[in-house]
This record gives sequence, C-alpha cells and structure tokens, in this order.
Amino acid sequence: MVVNFGAGPAKLPAEVLLEVQKELVHHGNSGMSVMEMSHRGADYNKIHEETISTLQELLDIPDDYQVLLLQGGGTGLFAAVCLNLMGRTGVADYVVTGSWSAKAAKEAAKYGKVNMVIPKTNKYTGVPDQKTWKLDPNASYLYYCDNETVHGVEFNFIPETNGVPIVCDMSSNILSRHFDIRKFGLVFGGAQKNIGPSGITVVIVRKDLMGNAMTVTPSIFDFAVVAKDNSIHNTPPTFIIYVMGRVFAWIKRQGGIKAMYENSIKKSQMIYNEIARSGGFYGCPVNEDSRSRMNVPFRIGSIEGDEALEKEFLKGAEARKMVQLKGHRSVGGIRASLYNAVTIEDAEALAKYMREFFEQHKK
Repeated sequence: MVVNFGAGPAKLPAEVLLEVQKELVHHGNSGMSVMEMSHRGADYNKIHEETISTLQELLDIPDDYQVLLLQGGGTGLFAAVCLNLMGRTGVADYVVTGSWSAKAAKEAAKYGKVNMVIPKTNKYTGVPDQKTWKLDPNASYLYYCDNETVHGVEFNFIPETNGVPIVCDMSSNILSRHFDIRKFGLVFGGAQKNIGPSGITVVIVRKDLMGNAMTVTPSIFDFAVVAKDNSIHNTPPTFIIYVMGRVFAWIKRQGGIKAMYENSIKKSQMIYNEIARSGGFYGCPVNEDSRSRMNVPFRIGSIEGDEALEKEFLKGAEARKMVQLKGHRSVGGIRASLYNAVTIEDAEALAKYMREFFEQHKK
C-alpha cells in the first residue's frame, strides 16, 4: 500500500475499504451487491436512511435543516446555490480567497449581480480581517469557501452578516471540526475529500430557504424537489452513498468529529513544524493565521521554489511510496493533503522524509 496524500479523490479509511470489499458481492442478506439494488427497494432504502441519519448525528443537524444528496459535484453547486437562493434580491456577496471561491463567483455572475467583498487578487495567502470587507446589505446570501484546497487557505472564524444567510463550501474540511450549522443558511461538500468516493455532493440547507428556485432551475438542482423525494428524485449513485455511510460509521467509531479535529491539528502541525525549523529551505506562502489543516502547500529551496529540488523531492517521496504530493498545476510546488483517512503515522512518515531531505540538501 502507498501513503496517499492526494487532494481528491483522496484516501479512504483502510477499514472502510476492507468492509466494502467484504460486502461487494453480497450485501447483508440481500443476495446481491449494492450496485445491483433498486434505488427504490427496501434494502437500498435502509442504507440511504442510515447514511443520512448518521451524518445528522455527527454534525448535530436540527430538524429545521434538510440533508440533500446531489450529483454534479461542488461545481454543480456553484450554479445550484444561485438558482435556488439568488432570486430574492438578485445580488449575492462573494468572499474570494482562492481558486474555488473565484470559480464560484464567476459562475454566480451568470445568474445575478456578484458583490466582491474583498479586493481581487491573484495571490491567495490568507483571509482579510472582516472589518475590511464591503458587504451589500441587500445581498441574498454571503458565499465563502471554508478551506481552499489549491492554495491551503482556511477560515478560522464564521463571518458575521447581520442576518444575511451564509452559504459555505466545506468540500475539503467538512467532518474535520465541529461547526454550528445554525449559523449557516447552507453548507455543502463534495464527497471526494472527507466523505467518500467522488460522484456526490452533500448539501445541508435551512428548510425555509427552499421553494424559491428560479423557474429555469433544472429539477435535479431544485432543492425543494430533491427534498420532497428524499434525494431519490432520479437514480442516485447508490454505491457511493453506501460507502459514505460506511465512512460516517467509521468516524463515529474513531471518536466522532472531536477526534477528527484533534488528529487534524497533530498531523498538520507536524508538517508546519518541519517548514518552520528549516530556516527558509521549505516555505509556506500562506499567512499563519489562515493555514489549512487539510491541505499544506509548500515550496522547496525558496518561497518561489526550486523546480529541480522539488522534482527530486517528489521522486524520493515516490520511492518511499508516498504519492500525490505534487502541488496543483496552477501553483506548482508540493502539497500534502491530510484528510481524515490520512493517519498520524502517514504524517509522521512525511515529516521524517522532509527532515532527511533538508539535511541532505541544506547549504
């Protein structure tokens, strides 16, 4: 087995993979694989309900919020959010702190007026103090990405909006720390980081925000339609939902969100400590108060990066069976993604290698 630091699709818990393997051909007493079940049959319905109820338990989701399972990924939600929520005033606030929130804002401009809350920049190194934000009091909602996977920028606070509903993309850090869903109008997360295999997006939306979709909204993106049919308006990705349910059950067995958070601090701190003690050999471009626990980007040799050294680092990592450490193509460098399934031992192995590589190449 390799040590997988991929940004997504990402590592799944080994325990879950073995469980799925065991049940792949015959699930329970059904005599068939989950992949073969009718999405409207009793066997699958039990899986569907248990998956949603376990998530509700993990995140303490109250009855006035609806869990939806949508296809189209996080990118699909960039449009679905606007189609369902932007019609109230035709305006929305967007806080752009990385490439994913930038893409969301660009998509939103197709459906209404986008108010860019902070100045536009091509260098995403942190989250500006909210005192500097320019909010529109007429906004239908405020949108932000809690953790930018590419740039490694993570919010350490929930914005204050004076009653304007908050929409948050938590694709890459959901289930890694506790948050009060009651402070949000809508939270969503693509599955392929902390939730399960790629192919589905979890949406948690306040029920009073549903039912006002634009008339052009496709039925599969209309929150009210999907909610009415309990996320089985059309055939859902049944096998992915089954694996998600196994991941949620695994998180419970590990100690819940509290344990995931504590582990995320330990893992990320190991890597940031190696960056700090290298005296500039490793450089992280993100401000310390906005550094992600999930995605740690760094350069080698200088803050701009020495490509030859970085290629050597990646080659050495692969020789040690540590894979998918190459930074996103838009920023280069190295990126270690430390999602819930990445173990303390995995992070220790990377930290040890970083130490060895530094000792071999320091001037």
